[in-house]
Amino acid sequence: MDFTSHTDTDIKKMLEKIGVDSIDEIIAQIIPERLKLNRDLELPDCAPETSLARELSEMAGQNKAAGSSLSFLGGGVYDHYTPAAVSNITSRSEFSTAYTPYQAEVSQGTLQTIYEFQTMVARLMGMDAANASHYDGATALTEGVLMAVRKSRKNSVVVPAGLNPAYLSVLETYCKPVGVEIRKLESADGLIDLDNLKAMVQDAGAVVLQQPNFFGLIEPVEEAAQIAHDAKAFVVSSTYPSSLALLKPPGQWGADVATAEGQAFGVPMSMGGPYLGLFAVKKAFIRQMPGRVVARTIDSQNRDGFCLTLQTREQHIRREKATSNICSNQALVALSALVYMSLTGRDGLRQVATDGYRRAHYLAGELQKIPGCKLRYSTEFFNEFVLELPVSAENVISQLAEKNILAGPPPGRWFEGMENSLLIAVTEKRIKTDLDEFVQTLKGLLL
Repeated sequence: MDFTSHTDTDIKKMLEKIGVDSIDEIIAQIIPERLKLNRDLELPDCAPETSLARELSEMAGQNKAAGSSLSFLGGGVYDHYTPAAVSNITSRSEFSTAYTPYQAEVSQGTLQTIYEFQTMVARLMGMDAANASHYDGATALTEGVLMAVRKSRKNSVVVPAGLNPAYLSVLETYCKPVGVEIRKLESADGLIDLDNLKAMVQDAGAVVLQQPNFFGLIEPVEEAAQIAHDAKAFVVSSTYPSSLALLKPPGQWGADVATAEGQAFGVPMSMGGPYLGLFAVKKAFIRQMPGRVVARTIDSQNRDGFCLTLQTREQHIRREKATSNICSNQALVALSALVYMSLTGRDGLRQVATDGYRRAHYLAGELQKIPGCKLRYSTEFFNEFVLELPVSAENVISQLAEKNILAGPPPGRWFEGMENSLLIAVTEKRIKTDLDEFVQTLKGLLL
């Protein structure tokens, strides 16, 4: 048997069948001339595999692992500790090779893990139900906004100035083709201006609230949620899940849809992914949720069983009429989060949150003792804060990296007037000696 696909004979038969002479003729009918390159690609000559392997190895060697440095990176991705048992469990073949559990009778283990993941997420968020995960925090937030706008039948959403700029970028990408207006709520002090919100929320279908916000600040979310609901708008939240052990969960302060980036729960930074979008809703939104939901049931012999339910089949078959493009989920990454939450437990999560909070405040206090350094915002923060430097933040970041300290991203990349600002995050991994080393090293650079 010939296993070679698309032989010359096969191609000739197909071309004859559809009535064209060549594949180029088909392409000419599909791709406009203005989009064609119309020149040869400027590629170097082929290299031996050994030379190519050496070059790739040298390029990879330029990467710096977060674990080999003192990491104060934040802005949505954090250097949390992952218990060794997480990778040990998730790497088991029954998990790492599992396929989409369409056949419930042969996928009970996979379905049970997803069900338990949903249960933990719903409890963590203070919501009624959760789905089987999204791709990341940005897509989870975006899907929540589109769902809220669709349910409200109002084609606009209000977003705060302190929203993660990466999330805003994804939101803009999704909203533009479907005609959803994004109203940006500007603020001078990094927090939601409640008076401006009252003026902008009229006729809006949804309001986005991030807690803590991109700058690490604690937002007045209860007041903002009340304003949104008074204007008949739904509230879509984006949260930092590690903070929920200390701060009120979204369900308690008025969110209708709660989303989060789950990377903090046992998922490595991995230079940008794969990550995990957490997504939970109040009961009224359950049938509107994108993606899939696993439910617990009873089989014919009165035994517990698990099955896919409320799965919106239109996502698979209706294409342009679908309410979402989410047809799958991050099952293996979600399993990592499940194992992490199970191992850490209620008390462990609280300890992680408390350590990050206290150590961040200690570091902020010590950094302000350096001449020319001060906090940009005086408002309460969680484990992340913006430090104003007397010089360009980009230069300081480069200099600290040479000394094996990853200082954090510069907000000036996304926000005007913040060129000298540095966004610093502290997790439970950073002990006092790490914090003091950061202070002394930065002091040495600036003085």
